[in-house]
Amino acid sequence: MDTDPGGDDIFALLWLLSLVKQGVAKLVAVTTAEGNVSARQTFAAASKILKLGGLDEIEIGRAVAVNHATTNAAHIHGSDGMGNLSQTLPEGDRSFELANDSDQVLIDALTTQPGEITILAIAPFTNLAAAETRSPGILQRAKEIVLMGGAFGCAGNVTAHAEFNVAYHPEAAQVVLNSRSDIVMVPLDVTRSLIFTEAMAQTIRQANPDSAIAQFIDALCSFMISTALTYRETQGDRGFLIHDAATVGYLFYPETFLWRRATVQIETQGLWTRGQTLIDNRHGAKAEANAWIATQVDAPNFFTSLIEDFKRL
Repeated sequence: MDTDPGGDDIFALLWLLSLVKQGVAKLVAVTTAEGNVSARQTFAAASKILKLGGLDEIEIGRAVAVNHATTNAAHIHGSDGMGNLSQTLPEGDRSFELANDSDQVLIDALTTQPGEITILAIAPFTNLAAAETRSPGILQRAKEIVLMGGAFGCAGNVTAHAEFNVAYHPEAAQVVLNSRSDIVMVPLDVTRSLIFTEAMAQTIRQANPDSAIAQFIDALCSFMISTALTYRETQGDRGFLIHDAATVGYLFYPETFLWRRATVQIETQGLWTRGQTLIDNRHGAKAEANAWIATQVDAPNFFTSLIEDFKRL
């Protein structure tokens, strides 16, 4: 998992940890990226979540630096990326200074296990692009690459046209999309219908009220709901958009999504449209298609699966 925790990233990682504990998934590594908060903060957040989930032996990579000015999303996720709740969690025992760079972690894993590893990329795509640049063709060695990113038939969430993970580093997104012809993309068009509600958090907590994980989920949900309502993300519903968790939902519950084939291009030059994701909707042959794009999600069954897996965590 390549991630920049981030409230919705944390829910995605916790969901994956539940599936690992159930024996239906193996988590090879967590590569952290700059994005929602700084590189040091995303690394610390990943370390704390793995410790909380009892899987702190998993390798964590530190973010490849982004060499241009960017704006993070601390106003959405808290200054620590964890709803300002980091002090309530056990301290992770990983050293940011001694950690391997995320692009090297990706290169090593894909070289060692070609064709066996699925990459869930739920952050700006800097690490993946850096790995591809350093070792051309390395992303072809992944079994599958699943991205949360893009906005095709809807408005963006950082500009009128651009979604955050793409807009943070559009050139990196284009490198990844150019790396192979079967990228899986879950865009805002679908994730905007995935609202994790206060009632869902309470259902999880009721299953085990004394669990530190359940208490953290409940508290993080409350924080994320407050910012979602402030920024009018959920049409007034008391919930927050769980964008990044959609990648886990697709990978383990694929029957909950519908898809279309497309050629995705990234706008990297436009003054007002930088980071926009574009496809050709005209009816005609598209021999250069490079992606599968999610178009619909069965939200009730998606959340049924998520909630039951969280209870088992």
